[in-house]
Amino acid sequence: MADKGIRRITDVDTLKAFGHPLRMRLYRALYIARTATASQLADQVDEAVSLVSYHLRKLADHGLIEEAEPQGSDGRERWWQLASERISYRHEDFRDAPEKLAAHTSVTRLLVEQRMDLYRAYLDEMSAWSTEWTGASFSSEHSLRLTPAELAYLEGELDAVLKKYKERGDAATADGDTEDRDNVSVHLYGFPFRV
Repeated sequence: MADKGIRRITDVDTLKAFGHPLRMRLYRALYIARTATASQLADQVDEAVSLVSYHLRKLADHGLIEEAEPQGSDGRERWWQLASERISYRHEDFRDAPEKLAAHTSVTRLLVEQRMDLYRAYLDEMSAWSTEWTGASFSSEHSLRLTPAELAYLEGELDAVLKKYKERGDAATADGDTEDRDNVSVHLYGFPFRV
């Protein structure tokens, strides 16, 4: 996919459309696959093709995904891709009304739960991974004393580092260098807390 930038969700209807558990899983699966059909995605999420097709159309209705060029010889298959490189949504865009803030909080909690499910699945399946992968994987927590401006700057720096590695992996994969490459999930959270 060409670099289409980051889509910032600022309306509550689109946020709610994304905030469905199956739609989040489909979005993640499509992010990894780059392009896929409803049948392919249904296999990945273990749901009926008709249900997956319905939820893909809902994501498309809100501009989160779009039709892709057909990849196979079956002209009846509808291919999908993300409409942007990534999406983001921020608290500041939803704090003007209690129902908007509740939707933001609910979607964020669901996203965190799904991310934790991914990590739990890795922990449960760790013995199936090579020692190289288990030795390279990490989980860390850092407690920093920052200003809001420093936290925002830190996010930008971390995004730049992750983008560099994503581009490196995408380029290597495009060149056919897939040996020892696998999908890697990196979750970072930066938030204030008081003890």
